[in-house]
Amino acid sequence: MQVLIAGAGPTGLTLAIDLARRGVPVRLVDQAAEFFAGSRGDGIQPRTLEVFDDLGVLDEVLAAGAPTPVMRAYLGGEFVGERRMAEPVAPTPAVPYPNLWTLGQSRTEAILRDRLAEFGVRVETGTALVSFEQDDSGVTAVLDRDGVRQTVRAAYLVGADGGRSTVRKTLGIPFEGSTDESLRMLLGDVRADALDHTYGYWFAAAADRPMEGIALSPLPGGKHFQVAAPLTEDAEAGLDVLQDYVDRHSGRTDVVLTDLTWITVWRPNIRLARAFRAGRVFLAGDAAHAHPPTGGQGMNTGIQDAYNLGWKLALALDGDESLLDSYESERRAVAARVLGLSTELLDKLVEGDEDAMARGEDTRQLDISYRAPGDHRALAVGDRAPDAPVKDADGQPVRLFDLFRGPHATLLCFGATGPLPTEPGARSYAVLRPGSTTTEPHVIDVDGHAFTAYAAAEGEHVLVRPDGYLGRRS
Repeated sequence: MQVLIAGAGPTGLTLAIDLARRGVPVRLVDQAAEFFAGSRGDGIQPRTLEVFDDLGVLDEVLAAGAPTPVMRAYLGGEFVGERRMAEPVAPTPAVPYPNLWTLGQSRTEAILRDRLAEFGVRVETGTALVSFEQDDSGVTAVLDRDGVRQTVRAAYLVGADGGRSTVRKTLGIPFEGSTDESLRMLLGDVRADALDHTYGYWFAAAADRPMEGIALSPLPGGKHFQVAAPLTEDAEAGLDVLQDYVDRHSGRTDVVLTDLTWITVWRPNIRLARAFRAGRVFLAGDAAHAHPPTGGQGMNTGIQDAYNLGWKLALALDGDESLLDSYESERRAVAARVLGLSTELLDKLVEGDEDAMARGEDTRQLDISYRAPGDHRALAVGDRAPDAPVKDADGQPVRLFDLFRGPHATLLCFGATGPLPTEPGARSYAVLRPGSTTTEPHVIDVDGHAFTAYAAAEGEHVLVRPDGYLGRRS
């Protein structure tokens, strides 16, 4: 085993898939005896859909999920209209998946587990990481399963084990931030068969008092809604308190909540680990950053932590450790930004701002960049690599994302008609305008979208990292 991952949520699963498809021996353990069964992080952002495209699970996620629903708003029991968090955006050549996608987290995890199993790796449930020590060559960890302890050895350990992370606590890394004990929210999954399941519902006392109400959002693949409502100090988390909110604010008597399959009490816990790495041990996902659910950022940020780290660990195991430090420098800055965004949206919700439910481009995570400060080019090193429709050597329509898909880097050589340069770990392609030819691997930019998206000149080379960001322009 070369990598041990503690925590089999979306972050741990994504990392395990990315490593396994690279042929890296990986072990994924989770202390829970059973898989999580609830919706929790049910919003999948456009950038995460691109990650899922590369990992080979996008078709299953799209088939199982649904677009963000229209919300029917009721204030003081009166219907006041329909609202969307964001108007649907049409796909473009550069952005094929521009909209938020809805799918309960447990279903997303099941799809990821099935994909991981295709590589011969399965989640080890009921297996807790008890302790670990590291030295210059690896990590020695103690695992506990049903009271039986096992000592294992790995080159690297990744803690994707949530906000109460054993890995982070063992390392002694501070989890800096705050927890607001004055605000408690209920999140859960219920049925409300009197409501049209194709819509979401917001039942509130008044527009300027949004916290005095309840929201229900339909979950794809069944009859359940994800429900969110405040919990007062003297109330018990359960179906009765949710039903009371519906009775008081819906203006209806026929809406009966049933089949509460999952519920949790959430407090605004806004925290960021001071470090994401200590030697051969890394933190990812909720173990590294805790978010409010506003904006649907937490799960997506964790998935992209894993996507950033996987190829760098694989390089290190192949003898090149030069990029391992860039995991923390790149992802911690992103987490800090996302925490700020989520907190701002939470504040708007609590204060009853008119645009509290509005979501813009800043939540889609397509604009996340690792570019150097002061680099003001339209598309710089560190930016997301755009997609573009092209045609292959046989004249068949393909996309740049088709060239990128897989564990390799990709070298795009714009206008190159001669022999292509080679790059370790990369596949090279010429990107040609119509009328140009070459015997080398190439695509034809029939409509000019690739040259435009990359602001590329004839003779320019662009290296796209395995995680879909620009690594070099020359």
